[in-house]
Amino acid sequence: MSELKLHPNAAASLDHWHAMIDRRDLQDLPTLLAPGVVFRSPMAHTPYSGAPVVTMILSTVCQVFEDFTYHRELATADGLNVVLEFSAKVGGKELKGIDMVRFDEQGKITDFEVMVRPMSGLQALGEEMGRRLGAYLAAAKA
Repeated sequence: MSELKLHPNAAASLDHWHAMIDRRDLQDLPTLLAPGVVFRSPMAHTPYSGAPVVTMILSTVCQVFEDFTYHRELATADGLNVVLEFSAKVGGKELKGIDMVRFDEQGKITDFEVMVRPMSGLQALGEEMGRRLGAYLAAAKA
Protein backbone atom coordinates (compact mmCIF):
# COMPACT_ATOMS: atom_id res chain seq x y z
CA MET A 1 0.00 0.00 0.00
CA SER A 2 2.45 2.58 -1.23
CA GLU A 3 0.15 5.59 -0.64
CA LEU A 4 0.31 4.94 3.10
CA LYS A 5 3.34 6.26 4.95
CA LEU A 6 4.07 3.01 6.76
CA HIS A 7 7.32 1.74 8.19
CA PRO A 8 8.81 -0.48 5.44
CA ASN A 9 8.46 -3.69 7.49
CA ALA A 10 4.87 -2.82 8.45
CA ALA A 11 4.10 -2.07 4.79
CA ALA A 12 5.49 -5.46 3.72
CA SER A 13 3.41 -7.23 6.39
CA LEU A 14 0.28 -5.31 5.41
CA ASP A 15 0.80 -6.27 1.76
CA HIS A 16 1.15 -9.92 2.85
CA TRP A 17 -2.05 -9.58 4.95
CA HIS A 18 -3.98 -8.23 1.95
CA ALA A 19 -2.69 -11.06 -0.27
CA MET A 20 -3.86 -13.64 2.29
CA ILE A 21 -7.28 -11.96 2.58
CA ASP A 22 -7.62 -11.89 -1.21
CA ARG A 23 -6.93 -15.66 -1.28
CA ARG A 24 -9.12 -16.24 1.81
CA ASP A 25 -6.23 -18.31 3.16
CA LEU A 26 -4.55 -17.23 6.39
CA GLN A 27 -2.13 -20.15 6.51
CA ASP A 28 0.85 -17.73 6.63
CA LEU A 29 -0.67 -15.60 9.40
CA PRO A 30 1.61 -16.92 12.19
CA THR A 31 4.61 -15.47 10.33
CA LEU A 32 3.07 -11.98 10.67
CA LEU A 33 2.23 -12.17 14.38
CA ALA A 34 4.43 -11.25 17.33
CA PRO A 35 4.42 -14.09 19.90
CA GLY A 36 2.52 -11.95 22.45
CA VAL A 37 0.07 -10.42 19.97
CA VAL A 38 -3.19 -9.21 21.51
CA PHE A 39 -6.59 -9.46 19.81
CA ARG A 40 -9.37 -7.14 20.98
CA SER A 41 -12.75 -8.50 19.94
CA PRO A 42 -15.85 -6.35 19.39
CA MET A 43 -17.77 -8.96 21.43
CA ALA A 44 -15.46 -9.71 24.38
CA HIS A 45 -14.43 -7.41 27.22
CA THR A 46 -11.13 -9.17 27.86
CA PRO A 47 -8.57 -9.34 25.04
CA TYR A 48 -7.13 -12.62 23.75
CA SER A 49 -3.35 -13.03 23.80
CA GLY A 50 -0.86 -15.17 21.94
CA ALA A 51 -0.19 -15.97 18.31
CA PRO A 52 -1.96 -19.40 18.30
CA VAL A 53 -5.22 -17.96 19.70
CA VAL A 54 -5.15 -14.90 17.43
CA THR A 55 -4.44 -17.13 14.42
CA MET A 56 -7.47 -19.29 15.28
CA ILE A 57 -9.75 -16.26 15.72
CA LEU A 58 -8.72 -14.47 12.53
CA SER A 59 -8.73 -17.66 10.44
CA THR A 60 -12.26 -18.42 11.62
CA VAL A 61 -13.49 -14.88 10.97
CA CYS A 62 -12.10 -15.16 7.44
CA GLN A 63 -14.36 -18.20 6.92
CA VAL A 64 -17.40 -16.57 8.58
CA PHE A 65 -17.37 -13.31 6.62
CA GLU A 66 -19.13 -13.29 3.24
CA ASP A 67 -18.48 -10.61 0.59
CA PHE A 68 -15.62 -9.19 2.67
CA THR A 69 -14.10 -6.02 1.21
CA TYR A 70 -11.62 -3.47 2.50
CA HIS A 71 -12.47 0.12 1.55
CA ARG A 72 -10.14 2.69 3.14
CA GLU A 73 -6.79 2.58 4.88
CA LEU A 74 -5.41 5.17 7.26
CA ALA A 75 -1.97 5.19 8.87
CA THR A 76 -0.56 6.95 11.91
CA ALA A 77 2.36 9.37 11.65
CA ASP A 78 4.81 6.85 13.17
CA GLY A 79 4.04 4.39 10.34
CA LEU A 80 3.41 1.51 12.74
CA ASN A 81 -0.39 1.64 12.99
CA VAL A 82 -3.06 1.23 10.35
CA VAL A 83 -6.86 1.42 10.36
CA LEU A 84 -8.59 -0.70 7.71
CA GLU A 85 -12.27 -0.01 7.00
CA PHE A 86 -14.24 -3.04 5.79
CA SER A 87 -17.70 -4.33 4.98
CA ALA A 88 -18.98 -7.90 5.02
CA LYS A 89 -22.04 -10.07 5.59
CA VAL A 90 -22.65 -12.73 8.22
CA GLY A 91 -25.74 -14.89 7.99
CA GLY A 92 -27.41 -12.40 5.66
CA LYS A 93 -26.71 -9.44 7.98
CA GLU A 94 -24.59 -6.62 6.56
CA LEU A 95 -21.94 -5.04 8.71
CA LYS A 96 -19.22 -2.42 8.56
CA GLY A 97 -16.16 -2.31 10.69
CA ILE A 98 -12.58 -1.34 11.19
CA ASP A 99 -9.44 -3.31 11.94
CA MET A 100 -6.94 -1.31 13.99
CA VAL A 101 -3.57 -2.98 13.57
CA ARG A 102 -0.34 -2.12 15.39
CA PHE A 103 3.02 -3.35 14.07
CA ASP A 104 6.42 -3.43 15.73
CA GLU A 105 9.51 -2.22 13.85
CA GLN A 106 10.12 -5.76 12.56
CA GLY A 107 6.70 -5.66 10.90
CA LYS A 108 5.09 -8.13 13.31
CA ILE A 109 1.50 -7.48 14.38
CA THR A 110 1.43 -6.75 18.11
CA ASP A 111 -2.18 -5.61 18.52
CA PHE A 112 -5.28 -6.26 16.40
CA GLU A 113 -8.52 -4.57 17.47
CA VAL A 114 -11.84 -4.90 15.64
CA MET A 115 -14.91 -2.67 15.88
CA VAL A 116 -18.17 -3.58 14.12
CA ARG A 117 -21.55 -1.95 13.54
CA PRO A 118 -24.56 -2.09 13.41
CA MET A 119 -25.67 -4.15 16.38
CA SER A 120 -27.53 -6.65 14.18
CA GLY A 121 -24.33 -7.41 12.24
CA LEU A 122 -22.28 -7.61 15.44
CA GLN A 123 -24.80 -10.01 16.97
CA ALA A 124 -24.76 -12.25 13.89
CA LEU A 125 -20.94 -12.25 13.96
CA GLY A 126 -20.86 -13.01 17.69
CA GLU A 127 -23.34 -15.85 17.38
CA GLU A 128 -21.47 -17.52 14.53
CA MET A 129 -18.05 -17.08 16.14
CA GLY A 130 -19.45 -18.42 19.43
CA ARG A 131 -20.88 -21.44 17.63
CA ARG A 132 -17.54 -22.17 15.95
CA LEU A 133 -15.06 -21.14 18.66
CA GLY A 134 -16.94 -20.72 21.95
CA ALA A 135 -15.40 -23.71 23.75
CA TYR A 136 -11.92 -23.01 22.32
CA LEU A 137 -11.99 -19.34 23.37
CA ALA A 138 -13.31 -20.12 26.84
CA ALA A 139 -10.41 -22.56 27.33
CA ALA A 140 -7.94 -20.00 25.93
CA LYS A 141 -9.01 -17.41 28.52
CA ALA A 142 -8.84 -19.90 31.42
